Amino acid sequence: MKLTQTVAASALCLAMIAPAMADTHSADDMKKLALQSGCLTCHSIESGKPGPNGQQPIGPAWEDVSVQYAGKPGAQDFLTRVVLEGSNPYSSHWKGKVSGLSMPPNAVAITEGNARLLVSWILSLKK
Repeated sequence: MKLTQTVAASALCLAMIAPAMADTHSADDMKKLALQSGCLTCHSIESGKPGPNGQQPIGPAWEDVSVQYAGKPGAQDFLTRVVLEGSNPYSSHWKGKVSGLSMPPNAVAITEGNARLLVSWILSLKK
């Protein structure tokens, strides 16, 4: 019972401090992490940027992601899981807005801690 309470308390603390952790890293730090992890191959930061050959972007711009998930409970955990495990093309709400069908799993390219940090920063972006 005590172990369960400790784990729950730790998760709650992490959820509360994660946004503050992103604030301690500069936008340049986050862009460097995104570039090193391969994120910017499919995503842009700013909304409205075209994809390859002027087509729709492969993945959604992070400003659009921030707007889509603003204020939604569990958004950070959900998006961190999507980064690490990939997304389901059959339940995507980005259909018709991007040219990619789904996000591939990226656990080999980024650690969970860095994914959580990057997602926290993405959710802080303003359009």
